[in-house]
Amino acid sequence: MHTVRSGCKINLLLNILRRRDDGFHELETVLQPIGLFDELSFERGNHTGIELSCSHPEVPLGPENLVWRAARLFQETIGDADGLRIHLEKNLPVAAGVGGGSGNAAATFLALNALYDQPLEQGVLESLAANLGSDIPFFLQSGPGIATGRGEKVERLAPFSMFEEACVVLINPGFGVSTPWAYKNLRLDETEIEPSLSIDSFVDALKKGDWERVIEGMYNSLEQPVFKKYPVLRIIQSELVNAGADGALLSGSGATVFAIVRDRQLGETVRQQFLSSYGSQCWSQVVPLAVG
Repeated sequence: MHTVRSGCKINLLLNILRRRDDGFHELETVLQPIGLFDELSFERGNHTGIELSCSHPEVPLGPENLVWRAARLFQETIGDADGLRIHLEKNLPVAAGVGGGSGNAAATFLALNALYDQPLEQGVLESLAANLGSDIPFFLQSGPGIATGRGEKVERLAPFSMFEEACVVLINPGFGVSTPWAYKNLRLDETEIEPSLSIDSFVDALKKGDWERVIEGMYNSLEQPVFKKYPVLRIIQSELVNAGADGALLSGSGATVFAIVRDRQLGETVRQQFLSSYGSQCWSQVVPLAVG
């Protein structure tokens, strides 16, 4: 049995630039891993096929699941047809904009490469990940990064020292948002709000620990279509700021909204004030921004 953690992320900046000829969108984004994880267990067996189980009843267990597809793609690449038993312990909300499924797929590639004694080099894993999903290559490493192209081109960044004590407050209203739907309904010609900082200036602020400029530069193009269809998410964003957070943003295509705060104590205060106003029907967590 081989067991690994599978992480998630928030998008501190997500700027959609244009629609490409291949149907994808050209984008630039700053991705920050956060301290919340699923867990995956892998076991090779004498049976044939891939047997996937999951603690979450709504997670599909066949070819529509990225874990299943990553495992099949890995086995096809190395020419192995051994049976695999995989269990996914799901702690992250589903279809939440925090990259849980992509993280699961990346963790599957890395775990199986270890389980099979490292048959694939890092470059091959990156190629497999990019072919399977745009967000997956980011999760093959553990630090923050800049992603460009359709999201598959990842530039690794050193951890930001400004986040050593910081936390993120996560609020999910209990429903998911389809990423393809969000991109399909994005109207770039109708965008009223543009990023206040270029991606280079934003990363420079992160590296320098300029908290105010980082808050100023947080941006997500997908708030345009998502907030229009789900106005409750804009309300959650506003309430987190009203509760004392410095800034709040939709992560990815949502529906998770996050707020960054300077320390855990403030994070717990913000979370409790939000819950006192809206009750406990929302999934919520306060987790570290620095991942150890």
